[in-house]
Amino acid sequence: MKERESSPPEREYLPRHIGIIMDGNGRWARARGLPREMGHRAGAKVVGEIIRHCKKTGIPHVTIYALSTENWKRPRKEVDALLELLRRYLSDMEEYRRENARLIVLGDTAPLPPDLRESIRKAQEESAGNTAITVNIALNYGSRAEIVRGARLLAQECAEGRLLPEEITEERFSKALYTAGQPDPDLIIRPSGEQRLSNFLLWQTAYAELLFMDVLWPDFTPEHLNYALHQYARRSRRFGGV
Repeated sequence: MKERESSPPEREYLPRHIGIIMDGNGRWARARGLPREMGHRAGAKVVGEIIRHCKKTGIPHVTIYALSTENWKRPRKEVDALLELLRRYLSDMEEYRRENARLIVLGDTAPLPPDLRESIRKAQEESAGNTAITVNIALNYGSRAEIVRGARLLAQECAEGRLLPEEITEERFSKALYTAGQPDPDLIIRPSGEQRLSNFLLWQTAYAELLFMDVLWPDFTPEHLNYALHQYARRSRRFGGV
C-alpha cells in the first residue's frame, strides 16, 4: 500500500485539528539493536519536522500524545529519558517564536518534577500570544481521567449553586476538558500498525476519522502525513446524517 504523497491536498480539504499517537519508538530501536531510549530520541526529532509541516500546510491545531498516565509503568530509565526529552522540547522558546506556535499541555502536571512543571508554565505563558498553530502536548494524559476531572468540576459548580444539573450539555461538558476552546480533532493518526486509541481524546474523537499506518514513528515523514491528509480528504464525513 502506498503511504507517501509528495504534496498535501488543497487547503479546503484539510482537517482543522489532527491528533497523533506517536508509536513504534521502542520497536524502531530494538530492530537496530539500540536501547529504547534511543528510539524515543529519534522519535522526538520527528515531532518538530511534522509540526512545521502542519503549519506550512495550513493545519491550525495539532495534538501530540507524548506521555500517557499508563506510561509510568515503564522502566524508570525509559521514563527518565522521556522526561528529559520533554524538558528540551519545552525549553526551546526560540523555536516557538520562530514558528509563531502556541503551546498547551493537556494532562495532570501535578506528579511531574518541579522543574518540568515550571518549564510547562513558562512555555505556555510565553507562547500564549502566538497564532500560526496551536500545539497540544498530551503529557501525563489519560482521557478517562480527563473526563472524570471534567465531571468533578461540573459537580463542584452544581454543589456551589453556580450550575444546575439540567444546564449540563455536551457543549458545557466540552468546556470542562483540557481542550476547551479548540475544535475537536477531525483526524487521528496512529503509526506503528497498532489499531487502538489507547485512552487518547475519547470524548473529542467521537466523530474523528481514524487512520492506522504501518510506519514506525521515528520513520514518519511529511510525505507520510501528506498521505494521511489525502486519505482524510477522500472520506465522506456525514456526522450521523445521510
